[in-house]
Formats: sequence, structure tokens, C-alpha cells
Amino acid sequence: MVFHGPGDLRREELPVPAPAAGELVLRIDAALTCGTDVKTLRRGHPVMIPKVPTVFGHEFAGTVAAVGPGVSAFREGDRVVAANSAPCGACASCRAGRPNLCEDLLFVNGAYGEFIALPPRLVSRNVVPLAASLAAERAAFAEPLACALLAIERARVESGQTVVVFGHGPLGCLLGMLAASRQARVVMVGKSGWRFDRLKQLGFARWLDATAAGNIVEEVRGATAGRGADVAVDATGRPEVWEQAVDSVGRGGSVVFFGGCAPGTSIRLDTRRTHYEELTLLGAFHHTPEMIRRAVQALESGAVVPDSLISHRMRLEEVGRALDLMAKGEALKVLIES
Repeated sequence: MVFHGPGDLRREELPVPAPAAGELVLRIDAALTCGTDVKTLRRGHPVMIPKVPTVFGHEFAGTVAAVGPGVSAFREGDRVVAANSAPCGACASCRAGRPNLCEDLLFVNGAYGEFIALPPRLVSRNVVPLAASLAAERAAFAEPLACALLAIERARVESGQTVVVFGHGPLGCLLGMLAASRQARVVMVGKSGWRFDRLKQLGFARWLDATAAGNIVEEVRGATAGRGADVAVDATGRPEVWEQAVDSVGRGGSVVFFGGCAPGTSIRLDTRRTHYEELTLLGAFHHTPEMIRRAVQALESGAVVPDSLISHRMRLEEVGRALDLMAKGEALKVLIES
């Protein structure tokens, strides 16, 4: 599937890539749709897709089909998961231990295809071998899970804390699942509908319906005996929900802004409360090579089992329909099988 610009996604026959020096070619075993792909298809993405046309999709797991000269860590037949980006390792952010903020972050696309070529930087930094027991469709969750893991790490979520996640999309659920895996008490805030009804049966959280609550902040505080949450995470990317997340934490609480808002938006902030109650406000963006590896470990160990977030299975030629279902709120994640 080739992205030619906003609203223009085409199924094309391209040559199977041959690996250059330092490269790998993977046969894609499983790919997953993502909300970022939905937004990119609608309006483009100057960072992830700086030029068009380009192959599309970024969450996948596969098998090494060909190895380029100079690659010694992998061989044909190895099952791997690859991140969708690789930091440079040399800029100020990388040297400071913040590779997710790399000034030259290299993005890779092409999950919606039969084969994908991985460039040398990605091969050397962000390709992870898979255990034989880990199914490809579960391994494909490694990239979004790594993003969620970075947010949970930023908030320093610990056992016994109350963590409120605003937004019950797939990433919101991954955030909640990770917090639950650390024995935190998780409260998920979403909106009524088929996804809400389906997901609240998973048992990892208490669920609050924002559409039924007169004041969702009061509902959250009621669910925490009036104290407020220890950690609140926004996974909606809506400024008004960012504000609700801040209002929902108690004294000394942490707020993680995980969902990215539209450019140019702003929020109201109670400066007195932020200061005197020592609130911690954190942004969380993307992932790091360490988080990718830890995400794979969590999937292999069964600490996080996200299989239930797959609502549909479709063929490669149905990617456009799959993304349309997601845009309409009629799918969670769609597993694409070539």
C-alpha cells in the first residue's frame, strides 16, 4: 500500500527489495493498524512521511528474508520485530539519554506490504529477535506498547497507586494494562458505545463513562475516596481532557500528556494548585530502543496480553477499508495479514 498524499492510498505491485550493505529485508508476518496512520492518511505527516509517494504502515513483525553485506547479528529465517524509527546516537538529545527526542530521528514505513527493507541504522539499533513462543500478531504490538511504556516510566507508576487513563482507544488500553501489570489500581475514562462495553469486560480496570457523568473530575475523585489520582494520563489528545487530567490528580500527583493535541492549542492551568500541591506535568513522546526491548519482553513474558484489542482481521488489499473503520470508531486495531 503506497501513500501518495492525503486521502490517496493505492495498492501497487513493487519489486521485492534487495538488501544493500547493512540492511535487512523482512517478510511481513503481521501488521496492525494505528490511529496515527488514520490521521496521516487524512492530512499527511511531515515528520514520519517527509516525502511522497512512500510505502505505508508502521506496526509490524516479520521474518528475515534476506541479509545485506556486513550484517552479522541476523540471518535468514530469524523472526524479529522492528521499531518504526531509529535515533542517530550522536546529537545532544541522544547523548543526554533521550533518544526519543533525537534531532535526526529516522522513520521507517512499509508495514502494509509483503516485504519491507530496513535501513542500516534501524538494523543496528532497533531490530529485536523474537522468542519462538511469541506469535507475530502479538509481537506487532511492540511499537505502540513501547510508546505506552515510556509514558508509564515517565510517571514512575508503582504498586498501590491509583492511575486514571483518559481515553479508551487501543493506546489508552495499553497504558492501563501496563499500569495494572505494576499492581496499580487503574481507572479508565471513556465514552459509552460498543468499544466501551467490550473493553470494560477485560477486567484490568474500573471504567467510568464520561458521557454519563455530570462532572468527570468529581467522578474520578469519588472513585478515589476524594483524594484524586496519583497519576493521570491523557490518551485523547484533546485540550479540555488535558485540563481534566490535571484537575483529577491529588496532592503530589503526576499528569502525563500522552495524546498529542492539534498545533496551536493551549490549556488553562491553576498555577497556585500546581505550585502548592507540587503537581508534576510530563510530556511523553514516542519510544526508545530500550523501551522497544522492554515491550518485547513484556509481550513474551505475558505481563501484557493485548490480543483482545484486535477487533478485525483483514487482507492486505483491505487496508483502506480497515483505516476507514478506525476513523469511524467501528474498529479497535485491525490485524493485516498478507
